[in-house]
Amino acid sequence: MTLDLIGWEAPGPYRVEFSTRHGGVSEGPYASLNLGIRTDDEPARVVENRTRLCEAVEIDRDGATMAWQRHGSIVRRAEPRGVVTPGTVYDHCDGLWSDEPGLGMLLLTADCLPIAIARTNGERPALAILHAGWRGLLAGIVGVGVRTLGGAVAAAIGPAIGPCCYEVGEEVAEPFREAFGADIVENGRLDLWTSAERALRAAGCERVDRFDLCTSCNSDRFFSHRRDSGQTGRQGVIAAVVG
Repeated sequence: MTLDLIGWEAPGPYRVEFSTRHGGVSEGPYASLNLGIRTDDEPARVVENRTRLCEAVEIDRDGATMAWQRHGSIVRRAEPRGVVTPGTVYDHCDGLWSDEPGLGMLLLTADCLPIAIARTNGERPALAILHAGWRGLLAGIVGVGVRTLGGAVAAAIGPAIGPCCYEVGEEVAEPFREAFGADIVENGRLDLWTSAERALRAAGCERVDRFDLCTSCNSDRFFSHRRDSGQTGRQGVIAAVVG
């Protein structure tokens, strides 16, 4: 089966792809391109899925890296550790960046925002990828990612749960209104896409590309933690400086 990938035409020598659930070997609620090894899916299937993804985007699976995601605001420089060996120790963070050509970076999502940020100002090319849920956005991970790269940047906001489906309580809604505007929550539904865009622009990012694809609505294309009550797989964002 062919992988269904959503590419970002980043301004520079970059490869950035957002994955979907199509093209892998997993079954049941994890069908088929589940990238999350810390699920109840069979580890060997996840390894095959990650291998297929790396091959599709021409990234060395053994020279790439991931992270132990914590819904925080820490962004670390990527170090090659491989992405297919169960038990590999990764940095505890929700953002990775690199200016090393060919060093692939992979982060996973299942409703949270996958965000890619690319340096555009002619200095040494550099990329960052972020995993940003509501906690990470309020903690300022977007600003950390932009400042880490420095200079002029562009960004892409990948598939995530949309304002059509993301109901939140007032304990989440209130700080989001304070941080991103009174219109960011309507009828109890939070707009993560626009929150991220406003955070990016506030940090100095002039170009923000949005895909506005809801992971909860599109059950045929995406995994969704909320829709599937936690029994689901993971898609993600994979990226590298190329050339």
